[in-house]
Amino acid sequence: MQHYSVKKLAKVSGVSVRTLHHYDAIGLLKPLVRTEARYRLYGESELLRLQQILFYRELGFTLKEIAEILDAKDYDVVKALKSHRQSIDSEIDRMKTLQRTIDTTIKNLKKKKVMKKPEELYEGFNKETAQKYRAEASAKYGKEMVAKSEKHLMGLGKEGFKQLQANFEACNTALFALKDVDPTSDKVQVLVAQHYQFIRQFWGTAGSTDTQAEAYAGLGQLYVDDERFSKVDGVPQPDFAKFLQKAMVYFAKQNL
Repeated sequence: MQHYSVKKLAKVSGVSVRTLHHYDAIGLLKPLVRTEARYRLYGESELLRLQQILFYRELGFTLKEIAEILDAKDYDVVKALKSHRQSIDSEIDRMKTLQRTIDTTIKNLKKKKVMKKPEELYEGFNKETAQKYRAEASAKYGKEMVAKSEKHLMGLGKEGFKQLQANFEACNTALFALKDVDPTSDKVQVLVAQHYQFIRQFWGTAGSTDTQAEAYAGLGQLYVDDERFSKVDGVPQPDFAKFLQKAMVYFAKQNL
């Protein structure tokens, strides 16, 4: 069995020696053995545990929370790895979507195909309906917020905006297919994470440090209160709206 010194483990994992000493001191990651000279030596099990620690750190868990998770009697490493893989896949999909949006925006900017006025964001609606939507949004979120959102979306260009709409619709369709599943399940929450990112793009706040947890949870309630926002193929879906609201509130509480 191969053993790793603190220095070697630090090198292969990218974690500092000081951090490994701290993990040992708090009981989060104990070495396999200590030599008579008090040197720490780690084995394969310790490397696997460190990998889990780093995964959970990436997800924002505190060291105390990670210790409780890893030391739980029913902790399943394989199940945890599958969950981490799902989270990573979701993040990869999100980054690919952002990448496509950026590429499309650059392409449109080069062709000077940017939208020149906010009304272009409401193509497909008659003028009266478009004005009504803008007025409602201004009343609920404020004129400044609406102007910021419209400015960001106009900057995407026509093709970029259409791509964002298409991606959001695909996410919504995937969520609708899971409407009978527990809204707090990993499968649903992975899609809700994507839904949240798309909403942030529509709001023009994707780069903001403010996570807008309250606003996102409130949007879920809007889906329940106003059937226009939870229609699927033009048909109101009240049960789907309730499902979304629960999923969004849970996501906001757990992640934002």
